Amino acid sequence: MSNQSEREHYDAIVVGCGPGGAAAAVRLADHGIETLVLERGTEAGSKNVSGGLIYAEESAPYTIDSLFDGFREQAAERPVTEYRIHNVAGNSVKTYDLTDLHEHDTDWCDAVLRRRMDSWLEDRVHEKTSETGGGVLTDVRVNGLLRENGEIVGVTCDELDPIEADLIVAADGVNSELARDAGLMDWDEPDEWFQGVKAVVDMEPDVIDDRFDLEADEGVAHLFSGDLFEDVRGGGFLYTNEDSLSIGTVFHLDSLVEQQAEPHELLDALLTHPLLATWLGDEYDEREYAAKLVPDSKKVAHPEPYQDRLVLVGDAAGQMQAQGPIIKGMNHAVTAGALAADAFAVTRGNADPEAAGRRYAQMLEDSGTMDKLRPRRYEVARAVGERDLVTNAVDRVLESPIGSIAVGNPISNRLLKRAYNSPFLVSMLPDTSTGYVTLPSVIGETHGKTIHWDNEIEPPTLEERIGDLTYDTDVGNPHIELVDESYDASGAAVATCPVSAEDFGGGCYRSETVQTNGTEKTVVSLDTQPCVECGTCAVVAETEWEHPRGGKGVEYREG
Repeated sequence: MSNQSEREHYDAIVVGCGPGGAAAAVRLADHGIETLVLERGTEAGSKNVSGGLIYAEESAPYTIDSLFDGFREQAAERPVTEYRIHNVAGNSVKTYDLTDLHEHDTDWCDAVLRRRMDSWLEDRVHEKTSETGGGVLTDVRVNGLLRENGEIVGVTCDELDPIEADLIVAADGVNSELARDAGLMDWDEPDEWFQGVKAVVDMEPDVIDDRFDLEADEGVAHLFSGDLFEDVRGGGFLYTNEDSLSIGTVFHLDSLVEQQAEPHELLDALLTHPLLATWLGDEYDEREYAAKLVPDSKKVAHPEPYQDRLVLVGDAAGQMQAQGPIIKGMNHAVTAGALAADAFAVTRGNADPEAAGRRYAQMLEDSGTMDKLRPRRYEVARAVGERDLVTNAVDRVLESPIGSIAVGNPISNRLLKRAYNSPFLVSMLPDTSTGYVTLPSVIGETHGKTIHWDNEIEPPTLEERIGDLTYDTDVGNPHIELVDESYDASGAAVATCPVSAEDFGGGCYRSETVQTNGTEKTVVSLDTQPCVECGTCAVVAETEWEHPRGGKGVEYREG
């Protein structure tokens, strides 16, 4: 550390020890750069949630196993060797094998649970960064950027004095307070975000092998679309872990608001569908319920994710690729983190504080990462395909007898399978109900087989799910303030918050009827104790939102 000022100074500060932050930290240490990593959770992974699959792309300049020896053997769950999508219409289901799409540009893909993975990464990162005079500090919330003469020079924290650095890597997730402080990201538009909700379901390894017809070193990913989620744009997933299943749903946030859909009920619609009966069996033991906000990179991946000494990586930069059945995020965070470190190593000593940021942005472009995150062909398709008149017209045709005949013939079936496995076509798919609901429903109805068995499981109630989570409540320091309690301004949070519901009074948000000057009006009230810190309400309601202090709030055991 330097003694040039009264403040502590490091060559680099990395905020967040998820895959993006970990990749940045170890590459910085590889270059001999003194690096301090600040992690908000009690340990890395305790605040993180993912679906989740992590890919190693053949075209990527970095993969997580190239940076961390032994990653797949020690930090991951099962390799994903099969990939399928189920088009659902009531009890009729048509399944397509998407293994060709899954294996496109793929070296390997593993299912992961974030608590296990990130805590393993933290140990490796601390060991590596300690060699250059840094290390990892947990239970520290970085709450903002330190500026001098208007220029970013470091970070401020709840638990520590301000710290200066020549490089600040914001790897603090989708709710990045640093990205918002810099004005690089905002939460203004619900259509730019997804919300994911997940249950981790306990299951013995040999039972998984038997029910999914797998060997011990194999795994499978199942995706679900169609009418089982009514008209909400999005879908479901099921991934096999070593001794559990990750089952969840991901929906466009604006569609959740429009349909007033409640996330836990949409998850339950998947869990209780007859298709899952043979996999779940008669006993259902839910280890953990979790949720997170997910950026839609097609709309928000920042083409210039930097300002002064600050660079953004991973979800903080909107680098989450969700294009139809392609769902990739952690691998892009790894690439971004490593490239940011390399950019700083090359430009170190440059008097221009934005030299590293500019080079990092150029490296994202040159590596092909930005074209994956924001494919140009989507922008063209979006301009036409995401107009209400076009969507409604296409849906009416598909739902008509002519549409059923056109989709239902054997030639269309073969063409649809090829289309689903085309990276080119998938990357330009407009975000409309046609691709998520209408077409899958027609496919299921015209080509599907009827499932006759019953699903007997009973998922936990929302109250039970909240009760099973672990919290260290920061009494007297609420991290969310409801700015406008009117239902018009904040009522959407009552339904879309994953731990709230219209008929449940024990969640974060609830609506109440109050008497004011002899008239009744509906207002929204807030209790932050059950909060899972997903950030949904910051987008759909009038709130002042920030993370809890270091180590406080929800602590995920699985992630």
